[in-house]
Order: sequence, then structure tokens, then C-alpha cells
Amino acid sequence: MTLQNLLKQWFDIAADDLDVAKGCLKKYYPPKLSIACYHAQQAAEKSLKGFLIYCDIEPPHIHNLAELCKMCMEKDSSFNSILELCDYMNPFGVVTRYPKEKEITALMAKTAISQAQEINKFCLSKITVLKTKQCILRRMIKIFLR
Repeated sequence: MTLQNLLKQWFDIAADDLDVAKGCLKKYYPPKLSIACYHAQQAAEKSLKGFLIYCDIEPPHIHNLAELCKMCMEKDSSFNSILELCDYMNPFGVVTRYPKEKEITALMAKTAISQAQEINKFCLSKITVLKTKQCILRRMIKIFLR
């Protein structure tokens, strides 16, 4: 499988998680707030892991968004700008899966979805920037070697 196909799979699953999260708010009465938060966290996790894969790093089998973000920061320090978002999203990977762990409000669910979208967009933008930089570098090397 090519890197491009592998990345597409990771980001497609992240998009699916975001769709499910949004659907939990729109398609149910009462809305499934905990499930929406859980899928938003999963979308963010898959986006961060997608970036790590792009950087040729095997993502660890962890669900801690802050730790994954810090791993991304080792490759690109600008990931520091989404660390707070990751910290906010972190609990939704666990506490939403058990009864009465944490009371989830509609505002929390909407915020989780919004932040997952922001993390996803950020990760995708970094992959695009890195691809462009690599293409330019390859061209420069070819010109230099002529």
C-alpha cells in the first residue's frame, strides 16, 4: 500500500468519525452527547496519527491526544498551537464510554466537534506544506546535481 493510500484511509476514518459525531447531535432526540464527544476525540486521534504516519513514525497504540500531539511537535513545533485543543479533547476518549463518569453538555459536544475539525484541518494542512517543501527540495537537488 502506498503512503498516499494509507493516509487517505486514516483521514477518511477521521472524517467518518466527525460525521458520526455531528449525526449524534442532529439525528437523535435527545442528542447522543457522550457518543458525539467520543467520536470527535477519535477523529482528532486519527488525524494526529495520520500526520505521524506521514512523518514515517509508527503511531503508538495510545489514545492520549496530548502525547500524540507532543510526538507531532518533535517533527513540527507548530503543533504546539493545537496542544490545548488536544488537552481539552483528551478525556472524551475514555470518560464518555462509561456511565456517569462525567456529565456532558450540548456545549461540550459542540466544542469537541469544532475542535476535532480544527485538529483535522491543521494536520491536513501540515501534510500539504511538507509535501510542497519536499517537492521543492527534490527539484533543488536535481538542479544542483546537473
